[in-house]
Amino acid sequence: MKTHIHPDKLGVYGAPVDCAGAMHPPARKDYVSVTFGEQSGGKYNNSKQLRRRSCWRKWKQLSRLQRSLALFALVLLLVFGMTSYPAVHQHFRGLVEVDEERGAAAGLPHPPRVLQEPVKVQPEVPLRPEPPLLPSQSPMKRPQKRGPPVLLGRQEKRENMSGPLLVGVGGGRGQEEKKNKESNDKGVEPVIRGAGIEADKPIDDPKAGNSKESSPALPIEKTPKEMETFRLEGVRESFRHAWRGYKEFAWGHDELKPITKTYAEWFGLGLTLIDALDTMWILGLKEEFAEAREWVRTELSFNKNVDVNLFETTIRILGGLLSTYHLSGDPMFLEKATDIGSRLMPAFKTPSKIPYSDVNIGKGTAHPPRWTSDSTVAEVTTIQLEFRELTRLTHDQQYQDAVGEVARQVHQLEGKQDGLVPMFINTNSGQFTRQGIFTLGARADSYYEYLLKQWIQGGKKEHQFLEDYLQAIEGVKKNLLQKSSPSGLTFVGELSHGQFSPKMDHLVCFLPGTLALGAHHGLPDDHLELARLLMETCYQMYAQMETGLSPEIVHFNTHQGSTRDVEVKPADRHNLLRPETVESLFYLYRFTKDPKYRDWGWEILQSFNKHTKVSTGGYTSINNVRDPDFPLPRDKMESFFLGETLKYMYLLFSDDLDLISLDRYVFNTEAHPLPIWPSEPKE
Repeated sequence: MKTHIHPDKLGVYGAPVDCAGAMHPPARKDYVSVTFGEQSGGKYNNSKQLRRRSCWRKWKQLSRLQRSLALFALVLLLVFGMTSYPAVHQHFRGLVEVDEERGAAAGLPHPPRVLQEPVKVQPEVPLRPEPPLLPSQSPMKRPQKRGPPVLLGRQEKRENMSGPLLVGVGGGRGQEEKKNKESNDKGVEPVIRGAGIEADKPIDDPKAGNSKESSPALPIEKTPKEMETFRLEGVRESFRHAWRGYKEFAWGHDELKPITKTYAEWFGLGLTLIDALDTMWILGLKEEFAEAREWVRTELSFNKNVDVNLFETTIRILGGLLSTYHLSGDPMFLEKATDIGSRLMPAFKTPSKIPYSDVNIGKGTAHPPRWTSDSTVAEVTTIQLEFRELTRLTHDQQYQDAVGEVARQVHQLEGKQDGLVPMFINTNSGQFTRQGIFTLGARADSYYEYLLKQWIQGGKKEHQFLEDYLQAIEGVKKNLLQKSSPSGLTFVGELSHGQFSPKMDHLVCFLPGTLALGAHHGLPDDHLELARLLMETCYQMYAQMETGLSPEIVHFNTHQGSTRDVEVKPADRHNLLRPETVESLFYLYRFTKDPKYRDWGWEILQSFNKHTKVSTGGYTSINNVRDPDFPLPRDKMESFFLGETLKYMYLLFSDDLDLISLDRYVFNTEAHPLPIWPSEPKE
């Protein structure tokens, strides 16, 4: 029997409703109602089918809300179980292992495990022992952890995230078209995250140590000749990659913007192409050189209504054309050099004969910057090598006379301190201005370089250049040299109205090479010793940065108790692909044959390839050398990366001493080699 209630008399949840519409709970039953199957045969049937029917009936009796809540709870349980299973499994696995270890320690048996197939391990290649971490004996590889203590934890995390998984990360700009075993054998280098920059494996060097960035399997130890070939080809490949981007996206223009795949104009004279001409000749890239030569012959014209900077145009364009003429013997380059040289001469038409900074090469007019009548000392004293050589080739004395007058006036000027010069000179009065600040960095650096090189260029006969140079080096020792803490790195600071500043530009890293060059030409031996010390410092400016690349400016700690030698302000953390450190490495290796200088250069090249190489072609300067994950590309490849940095890198690794012999050539400040003048025959 069952109690039946008319459906119209049921409430929302099945409760009886009276005639007035009031809902009452069902009356308590005092009996048990049992329904038997019609054909049960008098026996109780507990079959699965009946149980399923009973469960289904109960489920159907639930309201829609109740069924929804039940399903929701079931889904939650399933999701929770799926997410917690790995952790629970790992926990119990750990408990089992602990129990087994305890049981083994107590001598209790435990069930045997199934052993996995052993992994075949490649035999280790013996590495050259690492020297201790001293300033004079730094390692051949960068420290795996760089930065102050607050950065080490973050650095460990980034290093753990590095590796093959970084391939393809960044900006959606794609990767190199050929990523195969051949490219890995050649050493395709990784690039930065977040900039559309390549992220391949770094070039592997069996002599650079077993760094984390190296491939796990080191190649068999190479002979010196094989190592030379390997590294030279690495530089050629870097140049080809940079040139590929310039040719595709900026052909005939001044500078490549590799991230946005376009170009930037400064003077509109094909600056990168001309700066790279002699580099291609030295690297033996005949096809690329022929293409560039054809552009110079057919497209390069200086008959343009455009303002150019006297200094930059002289060292890059005039110097590049003169150098390429000497290397190739092609008179077309001398014709172009003479054209631009003559168009720059209006800059010297000033009341003092100290040249203006800017020239309109189409109109034949010149003027100082809009904001001042001053020129920088470096600009007016770093044009002499080129104009003197132009006079020697053309027999037109106006060029040498103009730059010679500038050198004569600066030689006689008052306002120097122990041979050190201020940064500015007035084009009207011919006097130093803004005196009291002395630096070997920007606005003064190459003045000291050209003192020595003019003496060398002229056959060591013009003694006023040598006297000024030697006095200046003594002034550097007396006023600008100090040592850092804690490692005792020797660095060149600045002097401002008698106050020393431990600030050092990357530009100052030309000095080790210049000192070594002077020692090679007979100057005191202590110049070479100072060059060695400063070379170590310039290397540490790279090695102590997380990217392995030097910032534009550093400040050295000089107080006892400092934990780090180098500090970098946020505004100074950019790297412009500058050549000065590689330049000095080239000179130091040429004159000492110490292999560590080559190893340091190779390390720097790998860092350039890892953090600045753009997959679609070219290299970019970056804004933050302290952050290897996000170095913030500036989207600009300076012309001197091809004109200087890669040229000096190639010469550093070449054993061919006749390839730009330093007894026959002197480099201008843009790395364009010009011949040392032959001695006049005795009568």
